[in-house]
Amino acid sequence: MRRILIANRGEISVRISRTLRELGLESVAVYTAEDRLALHARSADRAIELRSPLGYLDGEHLIEVARAAGCDALHPGYGFLSENSEFAAACGTKGLCFIGPPASAIAAMGSKQRARARMEASGVPLIPGGDARTLFEASATALRVGYPVLVKATDGGGGKGMRLVRSEAELGSALERTRSEAKSAFGSDAVYIEKAIENARHVEIQVLGDQHGKLVSLFERDCSIQRRHQKVIEETPCPILRPETLAKMAEVAVRGAAAIGYFSAGTFEFLLAPDGSFYFLEMNTRLQVEHPITELVTGLDLVKEMLLIADGKPLSFEEATRRGAAIEVRLYAEDPGNGFLPAPGKISLLRTASGPGVREDSGIFEGAQVSSNYDPLLSKLSVWGEDRSQALSRMRRALGEYAIGGIRTNLGLLARVVAHPDFVAGDYDIGFLTKNLAELLTEPKIDSDTRLLLCAAIAAAARIVDDSKSVARQASGATPTEPSAWLRAQRSSLKW
Repeated sequence: MRRILIANRGEISVRISRTLRELGLESVAVYTAEDRLALHARSADRAIELRSPLGYLDGEHLIEVARAAGCDALHPGYGFLSENSEFAAACGTKGLCFIGPPASAIAAMGSKQRARARMEASGVPLIPGGDARTLFEASATALRVGYPVLVKATDGGGGKGMRLVRSEAELGSALERTRSEAKSAFGSDAVYIEKAIENARHVEIQVLGDQHGKLVSLFERDCSIQRRHQKVIEETPCPILRPETLAKMAEVAVRGAAAIGYFSAGTFEFLLAPDGSFYFLEMNTRLQVEHPITELVTGLDLVKEMLLIADGKPLSFEEATRRGAAIEVRLYAEDPGNGFLPAPGKISLLRTASGPGVREDSGIFEGAQVSSNYDPLLSKLSVWGEDRSQALSRMRRALGEYAIGGIRTNLGLLARVVAHPDFVAGDYDIGFLTKNLAELLTEPKIDSDTRLLLCAAIAAAARIVDDSKSVARQASGATPTEPSAWLRAQRSSLKW
C-alpha cells in the first residue's frame, strides 16, 4: 500500500492521517461542501470534495473517488460505512484493500440477533432475551425474562434505538417508538428484547488479529459513564474488575472472534453485573472511538496494526503488556442542561490542554463552524498515569486547562464527573449520570473574594492586550487609542 483514502471526517480522519504520515504513506481525505475548511481536509496530503448528496454515506461514490485518486486502500474509520459489509465487499471487488475485518465477519455481527445466535453457539454468555416481532411476542419474551427489559434495534448501534421498559403497560409504546427510531436511523424497524441488568458496568475487550490466525486480547476498557446509552468517559483498567474475571472475558472475546474468522481490530462489549457475572452485548467490527486509552497503556498504534494486518503482515508484537492507567473524556458540542441537545455554532475561542501524559485527538480549531448535520463529538482528551490516582489528577488538570468558547459543550460536566467522590472511588455503573445529573449540572459557587480575584486577573490580562496593541500602533505611526470600554469598566469597578 502506498496511498490510502480515509472515508471519514473529523478527529478520526485527522488521527489516521498522522499514522499514515509516520509510515510514509500518502493520505487522501474526503470532504463535503460544508467541510471544505475542516481540519481533517487540511491534515491529509490531498483532499477531494464529495459531490454526492449522500456525502460520507455514498459508498459507491467513495470507491469511485478512491480509484480516481489512485488509492490502493481505504480506511473507514468509525461510524458511517465502517460496519457495512456490502461496502467492505465492494471495495475488494473494485480492487481496493478495505482496512478492516473481512466482509463476512462484519455481516455475521451486523445484526444483533444474528450475532447473539453465533456467540451462543460459541459458548459466549448472553443476556436473557428473545424476539419481539409483534406486541404479543414481545410481551411473552418480557414476561419470560422478567421486567425491567430493554427494547433494542436489531441493527442498532451508538446508543440509538434502545428503550428501557419497566412494566407491561409501557411495552406497547416503547416498541412503537423504538421501531420508528430504528427505521429512521438504520433503515430497518426490526427490534428484540433483552433483560435489563441493573447496576451493571459496561466493560469491553479490545481484540486484534492478523490474517495468519493469531488473535489476541488487548485488555479491557470500562465505558460505564454514559448518557442515553452513549459513552462519555472511558478508562482502563476497570477499577473493580478482578484479574480472573478479566481473563475469562478476554478468553470469551478471542474465542468469539475466532468463531467468525475475524482479523483486524474489533471490540467485544459486555455488561458486568454486580455479582461479577458478565454477558455479551455486541461486537463492534471496527476501530473504537475510545481506542487511544488502549494505545496509551500498551504502547501500540492500533491504526498502524490495522494497516499491517490489511497488508497481510503478522502482528508486530508477540505478547501485549499493559502499564499504568488511562482515562478518556469525550468533548461534545451539546447542552447538558437542555437534555444534551446538540449545540452547533462557531468556535470563537479554543485553548487545548497539553503537558506530561496528555493526548488530544481533535477535529476542531479556533474559528471552526460546528455543523448540526453530524455527530456532535468535537475532540477526545486522554491522559496516562503510572496509576489511576495520577491519571485522575492529570485529567482534572487537563480539563482545567481546556477552554472553548462560542458554543455550548459538556466541558464543565466532564470536570465535575472526574472530581465526583464516587467516580474517584471507582464506585459507579451505567446509571451514574442519570442518578447524579442534577448535582453534576450545578455550577460550583464562588465566594466574593475569589470572584474579585478572578475579575482582577481577567482585567489585568485585558490591560496587557490593550497596552500591547497601543505600543504596536505607536510603533507603526498610528494614533494611540483609548483602552477598550470593557477594560475601562473593569478598572472602574475594581477602583484601579
